Amino acid sequence: MESSEKSMSKVLVTGSNGLLGQKLTDLFIGLEDWDLVATGAGDNRHPAKEGYRYLSMDITDTAAMTAILERELPDVVIHTAAMTQVDDCEFKRDECVALNVTAVEELAKLSSSLGFHMVHVSTDFIFDGTKPMYVESDEANPLSYYGWSKLEGEKRVIEYANSYSILRTVLVFGQVADMSRTNIVLWAHGTLKNQKSANVVTDQFRTPTLAEDLAMGCYLAASQRARGIFNIAGKDYMSVIELVERVASFYGYSMDCINRVDSSTLNQPAKRPPITGLDINKAVRELGYAPHSFEEGLAILGLQ
Repeated sequence: MESSEKSMSKVLVTGSNGLLGQKLTDLFIGLEDWDLVATGAGDNRHPAKEGYRYLSMDITDTAAMTAILERELPDVVIHTAAMTQVDDCEFKRDECVALNVTAVEELAKLSSSLGFHMVHVSTDFIFDGTKPMYVESDEANPLSYYGWSKLEGEKRVIEYANSYSILRTVLVFGQVADMSRTNIVLWAHGTLKNQKSANVVTDQFRTPTLAEDLAMGCYLAASQRARGIFNIAGKDYMSVIELVERVASFYGYSMDCINRVDSSTLNQPAKRPPITGLDINKAVRELGYAPHSFEEGLAILGLQ
């Protein structure tokens, strides 16, 4: 007699207190055939406390991370935890390496010894930004220490993981109940709403990514145990100034407070790749990835 029970898969998410991590919690607690273990630094910041388990886990503490993974034995680990403050990475290099390289290597080795599929989130900042719409096979040439560290993390996953998906993304935006950091769309909305004077660059181009779309990309890679590198980004390619203009247009705000500048005026410690954007055709074709338009993303944000 056939069992009517569905086979459960267990997914462990690192960095679950972050924007992407909280969106993954939202997604997985709604799925009956997935058992979610959310992990993050410190206390759980997600408002929902039922339908999954939360464990405090420091990914730089290899012994503690190993103990948790050996006990939980997940089928899939979605690794979102990282040091992503690009300028901070220039000055706090040891911390950057510990989070973005060493922890990734240890997790990849655990993937091999424990047999789980690893979904690892990476970035367009591994590229030097000399052309639009990078594909997965384009050669990496990072301009910043952050970009270098994320590329090194990718290399460790490829070298050590049992089975892996590397998901590269761009300029993630969204909103959760307990935000530890802002993002460009929330910043643009607040700046325009309050008509605060601000400088916005005209010479950087991206494919901004809705956090819900990135979470869905992670789920698609996890559920299919998809092997290889995939670009998971927004479908709309635009300059940063156009992004702000589109936020202004969507909410009916004036652009009078915005000063158009080029990147050379910002004096940022870390160099940014000027022109990136990621071509998502492979993910659309192989994973069934179907992101929202930028304006659909703004509607989902539900900002007032």
